[in-house]
Amino acid sequence: MKSELKTAKPASGSRIHMTELILPNDANVLGNVLGGRVMHWIDLAAATTAHRHCNSICVTAAIEGLSFLNPIKVGELAHLDARIVYTGRTSLIVKVEVHSEDMDTGVTKKTAEAYLVFVNLGADGKPQIVPPLLIQNDEEKAERARAELIKARYSKVKE
Repeated sequence: MKSELKTAKPASGSRIHMTELILPNDANVLGNVLGGRVMHWIDLAAATTAHRHCNSICVTAAIEGLSFLNPIKVGELAHLDARIVYTGRTSLIVKVEVHSEDMDTGVTKKTAEAYLVFVNLGADGKPQIVPPLLIQNDEEKAERARAELIKARYSKVKE
């Protein structure tokens, strides 16, 4: 495992914004986007964010607190916002929020949220050091505190 010190990076440097148009093949019989499709998009946005932060492959280790709050209908947009909220030695946590947008009215609603735990891997497939997260404001400090609770739960599972 690489042990060199890495320079801290701000969450803004790896943040991902993704937009998906909800089409009929994305939906269930009620005309709402399938939960599995949303989970797929969340994982893609989070993995891309983690990769950007580490400049290397990161693999999903866990998904914490995935909540579906409101449906997204066919014809609406799904906006995903993913950002790093915690970094450990070889792992990191990404928060993803999903909002719907009715393009006819402009109304947006929060539809889902999740925290994803990733492990940073080197070319040899083994865990490697994650660049630290540069905390820049009170919101980021609060998110880090929430993420530390998540990390603590998963650390106990491995013991």
